[in-house]
Parts: sequence; structure tokens; C-alpha cells
Amino acid sequence: MTTTTATRAPVTILGTGPMGQALARAFLKAGHATTVWNRTAAKTEALVAEGASAAPTAAEAAAASPLVIVCVLDYDAVQTITESAASALKGRTLVSLTADSPERARAMAAWASGHGIDYLDGSIMTPTVTIGGPDAVLLYSGPEPVYRAHRDTLEALGGTGTYLGADPGRAAAYDVALLGIAWTSVSAIIHAFALARAENIAPGDLAPFAQGILGMLPAFGTEIVRNLETGDFRDDVSNTTSIAAGMEHVIQASEARGIDAASLRGAHAAARRAIDAGHGRESIARVIDFLTLDGTGLSAGAGRTPGHRR
Repeated sequence: MTTTTATRAPVTILGTGPMGQALARAFLKAGHATTVWNRTAAKTEALVAEGASAAPTAAEAAAASPLVIVCVLDYDAVQTITESAASALKGRTLVSLTADSPERARAMAAWASGHGIDYLDGSIMTPTVTIGGPDAVLLYSGPEPVYRAHRDTLEALGGTGTYLGADPGRAAAYDVALLGIAWTSVSAIIHAFALARAENIAPGDLAPFAQGILGMLPAFGTEIVRNLETGDFRDDVSNTTSIAAGMEHVIQASEARGIDAASLRGAHAAARRAIDAGHGRESIARVIDFLTLDGTGLSAGAGRTPGHRR
């Protein structure tokens, strides 16, 4: 038997930028009555044409559904919107799929609790085109009973949803750690092509070799995980001393051409601290202990808790 809109829980989306629109379309496609609101009302028109209902205020939008999802630029925007709708949100569940820091997520959870609002924080780890399809990846954290109460509705967003635990900042912590991989990697690619251009190497000539380097990264990641999980940092092939020497070559070549190498200088400085502490012959993973600002290092396995998928 086909489930109709009348038998599916209604959902509200606050914020209809590109990701908010993708979320709303996924719920509409799955048969959920979907109410939308955006500060610029014109951005809801396409969704209304597809079957959504537009509310004139965030409060009226929140009042339309037991599950309210906010997806905007950052938590400054989240706070402004939710403050304006606090009375309407009381007794409902608010899910923030807005990217920001773990600290901001925890502060938002505390605010929601103080206003009688159930709260989940979430992170979307895949682009807008995946939402509603099998490749979507979403992370959630907050009270497990709240997650379980809305899990079936959230499945409309597609792909894999993973619940990470009660700490409302945990999804954001995963998010910033993973985005660190993404944007540091993109920055490194940009730097590589800047250095190549300075040496009169055409982008197309460098690209095949760049792909080869990028193809090695998964193996590096797997080995680093093994080092960190086992505490065994032995490495007789590509240890911290040899990697630091390679970093220094890139820094020197870059700065000789007037290219900013500040990010790599930071990584090199951390590697040097590990070497000076006697870890030069160990894996580059050991450098994790020398990245903290106060130099105290990170406790092994800190904060590890298994998540489970929906």
C-alpha cells in the first residue's frame, strides 16, 4: 500500500538556500507535507510550485510541524531565526543541519533545552545533489530518544544516517574534522598548481602525476588510523624525519618563487617538534601529539564512542 502525505509526519524547513531546497524536495518526494520559510520569500516560490507550503514567518512555519529543520549559513543565523520562533518551537523537535563548531552546537542544545524544545544537531557530509538519494551521508547527535522518534521521517533524506551519541556537539566535531581533510587537501592542490605555474609547468602536464599522488592518500590514511588505534608508530620506510625534509624542500621552492607556504610551514613546525622530542624515526601520525596549541598533546582515543546507522 502506498503511504500518502496524509499519513506521513509533516516537516518544516527553515532556510531555503541550495541545501535547504534539496532537503525540502526530498521530504516532498517522500510524501511529507512540507512547510518552508526563508528570510527572502522569493526563494520559496519554486518549492511552493512543487507542493510545499510557504509561511510568512519562521514562527508560523515552526508551528506547522512537529519536526523543524533549520539549515542556514551558521549558528548566528540559527540563533536569530530560532529566537524569533522560540514560543512556536516549544514542545517540538528542532534539528539543526547547519555547519558550525561543536561548541556552538552544544550552546544551541542548551538554549533549546531551556525553552522546552527537543534538539538534535546534524551534519550533511555530501553535496546537495545526493540528498534524497542513496549516496547521501548525514550524521546526527543529541538525545537518542529524540533521534529515534524522528528517524523514520529523517530517512526521507536518503542514503546513510548515522547516530553518533548523546553529546549534541559530536556531529559537528565529525563535520569539522572531515572538512579539515577536504579544505586542507584542496588548499594543497591549489598550492601545487601555483608552484607548477611558477616553474612554467602547464596544469595539464602536472595533472596526471597529481592524480597519482592523490591516489596514495587513502593508504596513508589507513596506516595513520592503524598507528593511532594500536599505538604502534614504528615506520622504517617513510618516517617523520624524511617527511619533514620533503616539506622543507617544498617550502624553500615555494618561497623562492614568492609563493606563500605558511600552511606547510605550520605542518613542518609540528613535525620538527616531534623530531626534537625523539620521534623522528616514527610515523608521521606521531605529530598529532604536537599539534595542540598548549603543547600538551591529545590523549589517545579521547572521545571515542561508536555510532550506529539508521
